[in-house]
Amino acid sequence: MNREDVTKLLEETGAIMRGHFLLTSGLHSPTYVEKFRLLEHPEYTERLCKELAESFANDDVQLTVGPMTGGILLAHEVGKALKTKAIFTERENGKMTLRRDFEIPQGARVLVVEDIVTTGGSVKEVLDVVVEKGGVPVGVGILVNRSGGRANFGVKTVSLLQLEIPTYKPEDCPLCKNGEPFTKRGRTGK
Repeated sequence: MNREDVTKLLEETGAIMRGHFLLTSGLHSPTYVEKFRLLEHPEYTERLCKELAESFANDDVQLTVGPMTGGILLAHEVGKALKTKAIFTERENGKMTLRRDFEIPQGARVLVVEDIVTTGGSVKEVLDVVVEKGGVPVGVGILVNRSGGRANFGVKTVSLLQLEIPTYKPEDCPLCKNGEPFTKRGRTGK
């Protein structure tokens, strides 16, 4: 599967949106990738996750972990393809953690998966949890990396698609300066 194939799936599902968006990171952007438009199609999700899994097939992955929410689906599908357990992290009192009696065995080789990366903050938090619990991070698998190469995790990182999408601090946002209201995320009419 190449860049064009991944882009086509995102476009077919309405996942790539244009407008004025406030990102989770606090940054603003004229383009948003609504992962759930893609993830609501199990056949596409499975196909993309198999592609991610193939990139780590020779890395002796023993556990797959993703952050809540989209990362749950990815961890499950990538874990299924790699024949590993799949667990997820979630925030408790603002801190990324393991709950639900999930465990990372001491020394387990862990693959972290994420749907969309802009700053890489959530992935870094998951990696911190993995190390804190005694796991060994062996890689990060990403569906769409929109960090422009700024997100560096210190381990093998594979992105199915790298998008060069501008982001702006609120005070520097040209869309705000032009008075453009924020675009509602969600369905695009498809």
